[in-house]
Amino acid sequence: MTTDSNSGTRWWNRVLRPSIEIDADRLEAEVGEHDADAIRDCVIGKPSVVHGLLKSVTLRPAEGTPFVEADLWDGTGLINLVFLGRRRIPGITPGRHVVAHGRPIMRNGQLTMMNPRYELLAAQTD
Repeated sequence: MTTDSNSGTRWWNRVLRPSIEIDADRLEAEVGEHDADAIRDCVIGKPSVVHGLLKSVTLRPAEGTPFVEADLWDGTGLINLVFLGRRRIPGITPGRHVVAHGRPIMRNGQLTMMNPRYELLAAQTD
């Protein structure tokens, strides 16, 4: 019996490949399914639609105005979503898939959308 050494190598690469890389590939593939822009391709000031996974959600109390920050990752990059005047947003939780619409800006060296319109997607099943 002969085996194709390339197919064996590919199998081991899939088994040993870090799950973060597998997740990145899956998320990047989903970008097209939602007619979204890859985060790495977003242009400052140009209306964009991004799709990804919320990696973290944080309440940032500020003097006078609280706000919620959420880091959205699509496998190509990270964008910070900022919701001013909010202490909590139902459904905006780590691990949730979201589509966000807005104009990216650069804020503190981080690609950011301020008060984006967003859609919560149904829970992902594997």
